[in-house]
Amino acid sequence: VQLQASGGGLVQAGDSLRLSCAASGRTLSAYRMGWFRQAPGKEREFVAAFSKSGGTTYYADSVKGRFTISKDNTKNTSYLQVNSLKPDDTAVYYCAAGNIGYLIHYPLATYYNKWGQGTLVTVSS
Repeated sequence: VQLQASGGGLVQAGDSLRLSCAASGRTLSAYRMGWFRQAPGKEREFVAAFSKSGGTTYYADSVKGRFTISKDNTKNTSYLQVNSLKPDDTAVYYCAAGNIGYLIHYPLATYYNKWGQGTLVTVSS
């Protein structure tokens, strides 16, 4: 599967964005999907994920209640709705797909074997 992330931009604190991750080559339902982010000078960190079926979702504590992960099987696309953005949310956001390991590995980047190119989100105060 190939992943193409989009939807990032420059916004003000409190604004919202919807990040998209369009997949081609294979159906997303064959993969556990995740979103990660990497801020300048920091390690890549887990943001959100859902199981292959999409029935179970997981969020980092820092985004819980503000971010929502979803997917549209008809468009073979995953989404990350990001609300109430803060300057600390500034980062390159990556979508990823994994068909290795188990569901318990959802926050670990090494268990995602397909990655999109990233989309930059910049939040000004």
